[in-house]
Order: sequence, then C-alpha cells, then structure tokens
Amino acid sequence: MPDVSLKDYADVIGIPVERLVEQLQAAGVQRKTSDDMLSDDEKSELLAHLRRKRGQADSTEPRKITMRRKTLSELKVPVATPGRTRTRSKTVSVEFRKRRTYAKRSDLAEKEAARRRAEEEAAAAAHAEKEAIAKQEAEEAARKEREEAAAAQAAADAFMAQEEAAKEEPEEDKAAEPAPAAPAVIEELVRKPARPAAPERTVPAARPDRLRRKELHVASDKSGKRRKKQRPRPVVKREAQHAFEMPTAPIVRAVQLPELITVAELAQRMSVKGTEVVKVMMNLGTIVTINQTIDQETAAIVVEEMGHKPVLLKENALEEEIAKAARHSGDEIARAPVVTIMGHVDHGKTSLLDYIRRSKVAAAEVGGITQHIGAYGVVTDKGKITFLDTPGHEAFTSMRARGAKVTDIVVIVVAADDGVMPQTEEAITHARAGSVPIIVAVNKIDKADADPDKVKQALAKFEVTPEEWGGDTLFVNVSALTGAGVDELLDNILLQSEVLELKALADGSASGTVIESRLDRGRGPIATVLVQNGALKKGDVILSGHEFGRVRAMYDEQAREVNAAGPSTPVEILGLSGTPNAGDEMIVVADEKKAREIATFRQGKYREVKLAKQQASKLENVMSRLGADEKVSLNLLLKADVQGSAEALSESLSKLSSDEVKINIISAGVGGITGSDVNLAMASGGMVMGFNVRADAAARKLVDEEGIDLRYYSVIYEVIDDVKAALSGMLSPEVREQIIGVAEVRDIFRSPQFGEIAGCIVASGLVRRSNPIRVLRDNIVIYEGELESLRRFKDDVNEVKSGVECGIGVKNYNDVKAGDQIEVFERVEVARTI
Repeated sequence: MPDVSLKDYADVIGIPVERLVEQLQAAGVQRKTSDDMLSDDEKSELLAHLRRKRGQADSTEPRKITMRRKTLSELKVPVATPGRTRTRSKTVSVEFRKRRTYAKRSDLAEKEAARRRAEEEAAAAAHAEKEAIAKQEAEEAARKEREEAAAAQAAADAFMAQEEAAKEEPEEDKAAEPAPAAPAVIEELVRKPARPAAPERTVPAARPDRLRRKELHVASDKSGKRRKKQRPRPVVKREAQHAFEMPTAPIVRAVQLPELITVAELAQRMSVKGTEVVKVMMNLGTIVTINQTIDQETAAIVVEEMGHKPVLLKENALEEEIAKAARHSGDEIARAPVVTIMGHVDHGKTSLLDYIRRSKVAAAEVGGITQHIGAYGVVTDKGKITFLDTPGHEAFTSMRARGAKVTDIVVIVVAADDGVMPQTEEAITHARAGSVPIIVAVNKIDKADADPDKVKQALAKFEVTPEEWGGDTLFVNVSALTGAGVDELLDNILLQSEVLELKALADGSASGTVIESRLDRGRGPIATVLVQNGALKKGDVILSGHEFGRVRAMYDEQAREVNAAGPSTPVEILGLSGTPNAGDEMIVVADEKKAREIATFRQGKYREVKLAKQQASKLENVMSRLGADEKVSLNLLLKADVQGSAEALSESLSKLSSDEVKINIISAGVGGITGSDVNLAMASGGMVMGFNVRADAAARKLVDEEGIDLRYYSVIYEVIDDVKAALSGMLSPEVREQIIGVAEVRDIFRSPQFGEIAGCIVASGLVRRSNPIRVLRDNIVIYEGELESLRRFKDDVNEVKSGVECGIGVKNYNDVKAGDQIEVFERVEVARTI
C-alpha cells in the first residue's frame, strides 16, 4: 500500500485524526499535522504497539487457519404438474460444506499451561480456605473450653466463700438450716483429670443472695441430678469429596471402523448418543435410523465431523495378523515331491498305483494303504515320494479353483495301444492351467499292439514334446502288469523334483492344505491334510477354511497314530468343528479364541463370496468385470458329441474376436459335461456350452450350487448367433443425431409469464416440446438447449407439424431475433454389431 496522509488513513480506519496522532506518538512515531505522510513501516510500528497494548503477540502470523470445502452435486426430483399426465423432473443443486480449523501447537500448549495454572491456583485457594475454617473451629472450641473452666472455677470460689460465711454464723442459725450437700460441680471437678491452668483472672465479689447453697443446684427438676455436659467433638479434617467436573478440552478418540457398521454401534464407539450421530448425518444430507447400517467411507466422514479420528479396518485384518504370526523362519531343507496321477479311463492309472503300493510301500516295511486317506508315501533308495490318490481331475481342479498349490508334478498315464483320448487332453489342460510340470507314463508296453511313438506323435499336437525330440517333457515306458519301467518312472520323478528345488521348513508352526474330508459317525469330522511347512503336532490349534479345532488325534496312511508330521507328509486329523473343503489352507494358530473368531467371520462372508462368484460367471454380467482400458474377453468351455463339431465350433467362435472383444476357448472336448468341466469353468470365470450333450447329475448339482452359466444347443448357428449377440452387447453403442424439424422465427412477442416468445412457422418436419433444440443465426449455432413452451394460439401443445404457425419459448435464452432458425433434433443410440 503506498504512503498516505494521516487524514486519509484516519478516514480509512474510521477514527479521528487527533486520536491517530496520539496512538502514533505512543508507538514512537512523531507526526503532528494531518497532512504528514505515513509510510508502511510506521503503520507496522503502530499495529505492533496496538497489539502489545491489547496483550497480543507481535507476530503477524495467523494463530489459526480455517479451511472450508464445498462440494456441489445435482439431484433430479420428479415434479407433478396439474393437468399433465407426464411427470417432469426438476434438477436440484445439493451443496455440502465442510469446515476444519487448524491451530498452532504452541498456542494449544500455552492454553493448556494457562489452564493448569488456573487449576493449581484454584486448588491452592480451596486448600487455604479449608485450613482457615479448621483453624477458626479449633479456636472456637478452645474458647468454649476456657469459658467452661472459668465458670467452674467461679462456682467453686462462690461455694468456698459460702462455707466460710456459714462458719462465722451463730449456732442457732446453723441448727435452723440443713447441712449443705456437696454440689455436683465439685464432684465433677474431682472426677475430671487435671487440665492446664487457665489464665489468671480476677473474680468480682459475689452478691450475698448469690451465695445461697440452693442456687448451686443445676438440675433441681431431676431430684438433684446434674445433666452431664457434652464435650465438644473434635474437629476432623475431611478430604474434599470427588465431584464430577466438565472436561477442560475435547476428548479425541481413535474410532475403529469396519467396512460395515450400524449407527448405534458407531455412536457407542464415540461414546455419544445415537441421536447425536443421526443429527450429524441429517446435517450432512443423509437421513438414517439408529439401526441402519452405513459403509466405512460414510462412517469416516461422520467421525471426522464429530471431532474424532477414524481408523479404517480391513475385513481380512485379523487373518493377516494370524498369517503374519504364522510366518515361518529358519533353515529350509529339501522335501519330498507331491505327485498326482491323471489319465484316461482304462489306461492303467489304478493298476500303476497298485503296483507302486505293493512293490515299494510293502518293500519299505511301512504296510499297506487305506483307500480313504487319499495319499501315501513311497520310500526309494534315492528319496521319498508322496502320491495323491485323488478321484480323477475333479479334485485337482477344485483345489486349483480355490487357489491351492498342492501338486508339484503331474504324471499323465497314456495307454500305448489306445493313444491320446479325450480325458488325456483334459488332463493336459488341467495340468497346464495349474502350471505344473508333466511327466508322461506310456503304459501297457507289454502288449503286442503297443506303439509308444504313436503316443508321442499324438501328444506333440498338444505341445507335449519329448526331450529326445527337443521338448521339455519326460516320457517313460512302463507296464503296470509286469512292473517294467516303474523304477525309471520313480527316478524321473525325483530328478524332476531336484530341478524344481523343492524345499520346506522342518520346524516351527505347521501349514498345509486339506486333501479331502469326511464325516465319521463315531469319530466326527475327519480331514486328510498334507503338511507343506513346519511340523504339525498333536494338540495344536488349527484353522482351515470355515472350520477350526484342536488336533485330538493324528493318523498316518497305515491308520497308525502319530504325534508329529513334517513337510510333504499326509495325515488324518480329528478334532475340527466341521468338514473343510478340499483345497482349503490349514495353518496352526497360537490362540484358539482368534481361530474361532476368524472361522465365524468366514462363515458369515461365505454367502457374499458365493454370490459374487455367481455374478462373475454370468454371461450377461461380463461388462461388470471389465476395466476402463482392458480388452473384453469371454471365456467358453465347449463340449460336443463328436470331435468334428467341437473343432468347427472352436474355429467359428474364435473368428468372432475383434480389436475390442475376444473369445477365449478354455477347452473344447467330446462327451458329456462332467463335474470337472464345471470346476474348470468356475476356476476360469467362464461359461459352459454343450452341443448335443448334457450334464450329468454331479455337474448339474455343481452348476446349481455355484451359479455357473450352462447352455445347451443342437444347431451350430444358434451357438454362433448367441455368442455374437453377447459380444455385440459388450460393444459401446453409437450415438447419432437426427434433425426432425426446423422452425423459422417471424417476429418476437412479450409474455408476462415466459418472457420473449418467438412467433414461428414450421418450415419442415415437426417441432416437439420434449426434444432438444439449437438456435441458428446465419446458419451458425448460437445456442443449444430445450423448449420452455410450445403454444398454438392460447393452447399448450406437444408438437406442431410442418406449415403451421406456433409460439416458441426458449428456456434460459432471451436473445432470439426475427430471421433466426430453431432446429429440433433427437439423439438415437445405434447398437453396434460384430
């Protein structure tokens, strides 16, 4: 600000010039006349002086800053117009304001110190007042005691004087009066202990009539008995009782907020009434009840508005805490590989497993195997191997669908006399989907028509190429009947495991995966668990999926009870609260209470997760899974009656892919739809299509439970049309504008209700009230909006056809002139097709 004169500056701040001169002189600035100029430095000195005079700091920095935030939004509200059947909508602006004030820490510290000093001074004053009252009471008690002692002494002196006077009286006078009795005052003096001598005082001479003995009786109405005087009670100093005091500063709480919380629970966590939270939310523009559930973001806004600090909790925070506590540390050791055997029906999977059990398990003197445990270990000269006795591909895919990584190596059994079959292709698909290395066991080589090279050539079409042909897949010729090649197969499995460098921790808390579970009437829930890390011990508290419990008993593959199990060891455990699902993770938890809490939480969320899976697998909801910049991908699993139909469908559907949408064929096989097909579709988030085939009972049950989209077809072009329609629906529609009418402005009229009205004639097409318009002047668009009124003479109309005169009122625009054109158009969405 430039220099100004004293007079002008006084006018600006609104005070007389004389007062301004006095204030300047007090501040050390010498200005005497009103015409003197005042610089910025002199103004700063004056401001600093006035602040010091009012007890404020010299600093020009603000002591606190208030920040305001304003958010604007719009809300459409339906408005009913009398005489109209069509409901109009009105846009209402909603404004949300929020304010925060930030203060300096130094100011808060000064206020806190001042408050504490005031409290200390008040406490000292109260203590002094109590001491003064106690001292006054003590002095009053001493004064009363002195007065009583003086009165007793005076009575004694009077009695002695009377006795002396009685001795001097004549004998006849003594006979006339009865003998005096000892007064009660003297007796009391004799009984009482000696007191400190009272200060000497002069007793005035008593009047003769007061020396009478009969006047010494204090209680003559009680047969000469004297009322006992009550001694003054000693003054006991009592401490001040605690009383409720209002807090001197607001209490800021850290409020923990889950993803969903009721209004009542939120109020309880902030230690306020529920009605207060309801009022705050009404001020924020949300009307809720005390039992209504709100989301985490809304609750955080309410907590901040009420001056507290929100702490956002994750749904899986407790699970992360348990997982963090169960993390393993220490030295890793090599572990045995876990192997799953797959293949087509009648290709010798069961025979091969039986031979391995008889020859290797029995030879190692570890006994037979119980079929229900589902896993067993084989000990060889080069190491140990754990086999999973799973029921085909279904359990393998089910585990992978739940995110389990149990199997290290997959052995695919192919008959040398039969070659590659549909289930062989399916086994390859499942193994690749799980990113598991494959070893091919060519079985039945002892038969006369066996042709191992034919098997290699057939598998090469599926990119399963032998190592001797330059591939990365191990091929072993075996015979489950004679045992030829079994040792070589086991050696190759151990060789593959060395390449994988499989390691695990031998000590610490155990973790693993559930292979299968069942319910036994006598022993309750029984789960087969494969330990993957650490050591599982009897008595450990475990958590698996929705179930938890303590290990009451543990059995190996021979049904012998064991006390501990290390990595890559399958065991049966008893003690769970229920039967977990195959593929569920098993971890050891130190606290049983936390295990129960997590299991309960998972059970509560099970339905929500299941519903999410159902929605994700629906063909109609594919768009909800797409990102902003991602390419549309539709996963399909095809099953046909013959191989030719499956190949034709795959080729035809693959050709439908474009730059925006893509068809992904998960699997195209031959035969009925089985449960493993549904599991594969569920794991890939796709749908199942059956061409002249149907799903079996197990597959239908799984489809109903998981909500998988399953469709049957018998004509190939129906499949193509449905998929093409689905992909077309994924494309964003094209919006086009079509001009439906043009009106020419002839003259402008004034209306008291609508303002300026354009008198027009419809040159072409028709004019509708509900359509958007553009105002053109010299064929240039000068305004785009909508109609406010459309009238014919005095009547409101909805449309006017070509060649008819009408009056048009343009909404929020009053600059229409004669000669302008009003163009009426409509927007049309045109669906795009593949």
